[in-house]
Amino acid sequence: MNDSPLHRPVLFEEAIDAMNIRPDSCCMDGTFGRGGHSGAILQRLGKTGCLIAMDKDEAAVEHGRKIFAGDTRLHLEHSSFAHLKDIAEKHGVSGKVQALLLDLGVSSPQLDEAERGFSFRQDGPLDMRMDRSSGMSAAQWLAVAEEKEIARVLWEFGEERYSRRIAKAIVGQRETRPLHTTLQLADLIQKVSPVKERHKHPATRSFQAIRIHINRELDDLREGLRQAVEVLASGGRLVVISFHSLEDRIVKRFFREQSRGDMLPRGVPVLEKDLRRGVLKLVGKPLRAGKRELAENPRARSAIMRVAEKRA
Repeated sequence: MNDSPLHRPVLFEEAIDAMNIRPDSCCMDGTFGRGGHSGAILQRLGKTGCLIAMDKDEAAVEHGRKIFAGDTRLHLEHSSFAHLKDIAEKHGVSGKVQALLLDLGVSSPQLDEAERGFSFRQDGPLDMRMDRSSGMSAAQWLAVAEEKEIARVLWEFGEERYSRRIAKAIVGQRETRPLHTTLQLADLIQKVSPVKERHKHPATRSFQAIRIHINRELDDLREGLRQAVEVLASGGRLVVISFHSLEDRIVKRFFREQSRGDMLPRGVPVLEKDLRRGVLKLVGKPLRAGKRELAENPRARSAIMRVAEKRA
């Protein structure tokens, strides 16, 4: 690894500790980002350990291959964690992974780079794709989507109460001048939003919703969680950090369902030892960022970490 500084993610030390990494562990980082977690994982691994990391963002993968050049323990893939099982099988580790981390949402570098189109505070092309090598950009989708579909996405993924009003304005705008930049969309939303919240830009929820839709984030999360259980070894840890209620709701529900055993009515003549236990067991309580981290990084305020372990 070269001397390039690594991005420090939210709940950094807590996540690495929760992974319970041994020197000979085989680990997976489903959201490489700018390599902060992966770098810390590699520091805890010995010569016989391995790390398979992936990211939808080709820029993140290229960055990782530069800063970790020469470290043969790291295998970096340009892929979504919705393909965890295929990637684990490719490297011969399916069912052998001792620790798996998913740090969800958009990364700070993506937000900070105007040309990526994630931020409503900087002017840039209205893209929002994590993987710019495939799929429709936000601008392309907004140019063709029906008004009802846009309203549904804004409401379902952003919980935007003015979803219909904003969708109507977007469709009306594109008839004369299609939206091409982030500030065009942000200004339009600001104009048609009748109520302004203190300390919150009116475009916050809409940008979140469009990003989630364009990148299929919630579908990928459901699929990634399902496959995570298959690739983990007995005793392997699954650590998930989410940043908004829609993500956390999916993670919470999945952990709860997978930790339950057989649910039978009272009085059924079955011994406790004969009941099937859940595949996962919950580890500790959900964790949020502390005061010190919140003071240093306001983006940490919405983060929540959940940990589960695969039963033997």
